[in-house]
This record gives sequence, C-alpha cells and structure tokens, in this order.
Amino acid sequence: MTGPQESYLGTLAREAREKAPEEMTKAEASEKIEELQEKTGRGKKAPAKKKAS
Repeated sequence: MTGPQESYLGTLAREAREKAPEEMTKAEASEKIEELQEKTGRGKKAPAKKKAS
C-alpha cells in the first residue's frame, strides 16, 4: 500500500476501533478503506442539492 493509504487506514481503523492492517497491496488497501469508510460514516457523499425552479 502507499504511504497515504497506510496513514488514512490507521485513522479509519482507530475510529472504527479496529487494529490497523500492517501489510496489504494497494488494491487490498483500497477495499479496506472503502469498508472502514462505510463503518465510520466517512467518505459518504453529500446528497445532491436540488436547484430552485
């Protein structure tokens, strides 16, 4: 995994009260980031705003 992925995974893991993964491929790290984002509520896109008519 990349340095930024490792750092972000550490942050997400702490928030999710999980142990941070130590060694992963970049692809595995991306999947784990998505999993932890769902668990912590981070990374959710805000609903699109409706335009006034």
